[in-house]
Amino acid sequence: MASSAQSGGSSGGPMVPTVQRGIVKMVLSGCAIIVRGQPRGGPPPERQINLSNIRAGNLARRAAATQPDAKDTPDEPWAFPAREFLRKKLIGKEVCFTIENKTPQGREYGMIYLGKDTNGENIAESLVAEGLATRREGMRANNPEQNRLSECEEQAKAAKKGMWSEGNGSHTIRDLKYAIENPRHFVDSHHQKPVNAIIEHVRDGSVVRALLLPDYYLVTVMLSGIKCPTFRREADGSETPEPFAAEAKFFTESRLLQRDVQIILESCHNQNILGTILHPNGNITELLLKEGFARCVDWSIAVYTRGAEKLRAAERFAKERRLRIWRDYVAPTANLDQKDKQFVAKVMQVLNADAIVVKLNSGDYKTIHLSSIRPPRLEGENTQDKNKKLRPLYDIPYMFEAREFLRKKLIGKKVNVTVDYIRPASPATETVPAFSERTCATVTIGGINIAEALVSKGLATVIRYRQDDDQRSSHYDELLAAEARAIKNGKGLHSKKEVPIHRVADISGDTQKAKQFLPFLQRAGRSEAVVEYVFSGSRLKLYLPKETCLITFLLAGIECPRGARNLPGLVQEGEPFSEEAMLFTKELVLQREFPRIKNILTKEDRLPEERSASVPTIGGSHLVEVEVESMDKAGNFIGWLHIDGANLSVLLVEHALSKVHFTAERSSYYKSLLSAEEAAKQKREKVWAHYEEQPVEEVTPVLEEKERSASYKPVFVTEITDDLHFYVQDVETGTQLEKLMENMRNDITSHPPVEGSYAPRRGEFCIAKFEDGEWYRARIEKVESPAKVHVFYIDYGNVPQDEDARTDAVDSVVRDIQNTQCLLNVEHLSAGCPHVTLQFADSKGDVGLGLVKEGLVMVEVRKEKQFQKVITEYLNAQESAKSARLNLWRYGDFRADDADEFGYSR
Repeated sequence: MASSAQSGGSSGGPMVPTVQRGIVKMVLSGCAIIVRGQPRGGPPPERQINLSNIRAGNLARRAAATQPDAKDTPDEPWAFPAREFLRKKLIGKEVCFTIENKTPQGREYGMIYLGKDTNGENIAESLVAEGLATRREGMRANNPEQNRLSECEEQAKAAKKGMWSEGNGSHTIRDLKYAIENPRHFVDSHHQKPVNAIIEHVRDGSVVRALLLPDYYLVTVMLSGIKCPTFRREADGSETPEPFAAEAKFFTESRLLQRDVQIILESCHNQNILGTILHPNGNITELLLKEGFARCVDWSIAVYTRGAEKLRAAERFAKERRLRIWRDYVAPTANLDQKDKQFVAKVMQVLNADAIVVKLNSGDYKTIHLSSIRPPRLEGENTQDKNKKLRPLYDIPYMFEAREFLRKKLIGKKVNVTVDYIRPASPATETVPAFSERTCATVTIGGINIAEALVSKGLATVIRYRQDDDQRSSHYDELLAAEARAIKNGKGLHSKKEVPIHRVADISGDTQKAKQFLPFLQRAGRSEAVVEYVFSGSRLKLYLPKETCLITFLLAGIECPRGARNLPGLVQEGEPFSEEAMLFTKELVLQREFPRIKNILTKEDRLPEERSASVPTIGGSHLVEVEVESMDKAGNFIGWLHIDGANLSVLLVEHALSKVHFTAERSSYYKSLLSAEEAAKQKREKVWAHYEEQPVEEVTPVLEEKERSASYKPVFVTEITDDLHFYVQDVETGTQLEKLMENMRNDITSHPPVEGSYAPRRGEFCIAKFEDGEWYRARIEKVESPAKVHVFYIDYGNVPQDEDARTDAVDSVVRDIQNTQCLLNVEHLSAGCPHVTLQFADSKGDVGLGLVKEGLVMVEVRKEKQFQKVITEYLNAQESAKSARLNLWRYGDFRADDADEFGYSR
């Protein structure tokens, strides 16, 4: 790096001195400097000036790496003091100089004066006067300048200054150390305390060579957290600068080169040290960013001791003004309005460990992905059994814990959303599925960054980006720091313990498993539950934590509008208000938490710097409980769902989104349902918008009757359902029906229907062909496909079905009374259908009493006085069947089997 000055000689010939000016960029040795001009639109020109007529010692030089036999050359005595004398006097100062000689090789020799003209301090004379340089040997004092040099040298000798002092000057020779054996230990030993240094060389804007004092370590220092454009070395050895590389280098050189600085050693990368350079005039790292000469780098920004946010803020400043390397910068959210960049929304659903659905103030729903984090995922190709269907929530390690963390903290709460970027849609590839456009944002609640809390618990990882990828979280550095803490503490995904296993039984649609679970759920009464999915207003998928199972659950007692369905070759439209009913149920119960917790974010969930502060209460949670009463043929459970003590069935009816179903009659919630329905009818909203109140005939309440009224009339039983409801035709009006059917069939024969001319819709009336090949009047119950439609024959009550599904009791009734004439007596009325007794027309035997005697049905006890005689007769018959262990009672009285043992009483 240093070079000794040589005498000008006469080979180049004398030159007419012309005064020139420049700024000292660098001191090469005690007798050579580099001066530069003023910058004009880029780095200025430079030239090396060697002092005429004097000689200073050579500085140390390291052996070339290409010459293995060469040795390092040490300082000559007084060489470094001479360099330091000039460095402290000249660096960054304006000087004037005259060129006296120029060699054929282009080396220039002349006189240098401090200041704007030759009246300033003569640098050569000052060096000689301090004993740091000597006159060139053989030089005769034949002009005024040489005479003054001779006088200065004599005065220095007399005063014993510098090299004229006693001794050989060995104390001025530095013990330079070009390499450090253990850089990590070296950095740690300084404990991030500032170290005095001199910047000896600037490789590019963010990489320098520094001389650490007082031990003379010559080290390469990379500025922590940033990277400037560099010079790319070509195959021929030349260097090609990246855009703004030369400007960034000059920016650093003009402020730091050969200045006294302090360096905070922060980390090491290979043999290079990461650090922050402190200058009395400021921090070069932040200044480079602010001027648009550098960009932040993720791999080293975490070690920056003065806070990564300062670097990000400086970078944002340059981006917003499109300075230099950011001249073509376009912000990720540049096309969004301010109201779409930052908003407050209510969390409605957690989709997985990095995505949520929020409800905006406008009422719209929006999916938000947490910026820059990745949820847990399966590692490797052979970790999943190919024969087993993957259930990501339960089969991917820590996915369930991550989802539960978000669900418990966020569901039903208002959060602050700051959109960081919009990830465009991407097509599918061989290894990566297609993704739709995603809105990625930072979500906070109570001042806590949810993504950061998730990462700090080891329940998610931070995505690594290309350096030029600006689509990332606005708090990316905090996420990296949180991940580093989780790794250090072995949290979650970074733990070396065995991964948690969740054995969750999915019995949705599995009839056999559902039958096994039904008695346990019925005995349990109210059970805690989490609503995992809402199919419609009254159909849900539940997770029962205590039983660790998933079930499909149907709300009892109501008839909710059916939603739209995609069938093979057909899209079945939803009924009116089906979408509103589903949204109502979703908002009330979807993923609601079952424990009552008030302090949602505990101290353990908060970030380290926030744990000392008080923990705010950010809202309570909702208690979701279910009562299972029965199940249907498809293995779906039927019952009641309660949210904070309120019955969801009643709430749907109350808000005119459902109607009461006749099956609710035996329920303890029947009065509440009827009351809610009556109130909804009066408002005439939604499903009751076209309701017209019908005149009601006064009926004497059954409870006031003193005696049972028996008035049997002849009927013809046409159909019997599985739950012992049956349909009858009045014998007295039978001829009218037969005439109507005859006319209808004659009309069909005359005008046969054209196949495909009619598009069936649920609830419409039509004619349909029965199994006997005849046409009957019918009502469409369900449309599965254009080729398969379920109908109800309104004149006979028939529904085509599988005969094997009927119970023994129904088989007995069908065998005895279907398609036969019987005697019917209405005992009492209720919504839906009347309750009756039925007698055989010939023997007058009670059909119901016969079923009880055979042990095929159980007696429903009623307390009305007028029924006591009949009920007593039925109960006596039931006891006889029980004693004889007939059918239902073949294993004894099953109704009280484990009730006492499990603490459950009827």
